[in-house]
Amino acid sequence: MILTTLEGVPGKEIIKHFGIVQGSTVRAKNIGKDILAGFKNLVGGELQGYTELLQEARQEALDRMIQQANSIGANAVVNVRFATSSIAQGAAELYVYGTAVRVQ
Repeated sequence: MILTTLEGVPGKEIIKHFGIVQGSTVRAKNIGKDILAGFKNLVGGELQGYTELLQEARQEALDRMIQQANSIGANAVVNVRFATSSIAQGAAELYVYGTAVRVQ
């Protein structure tokens, strides 16, 4: 599956549009990571536990979008975008979407 933030795939021709495909996941913080993040806030630096949590969420949302694109016969997704939103205190949704196409 070709994924791009561009409107097309360089060197390829879009021969069919399938429409919007999407994937999402909702993730919540956990108490262990919150405690470690609290200590890190005292001294500064990257909150590695949260970085890993977000990376896993991005990959899961992408995997779901790719699965949806595959199921309708696409071989590429163009104009890929990410969005986040707060669902509840301590929980957030990561959403990815794009346009499923077939290229040759």
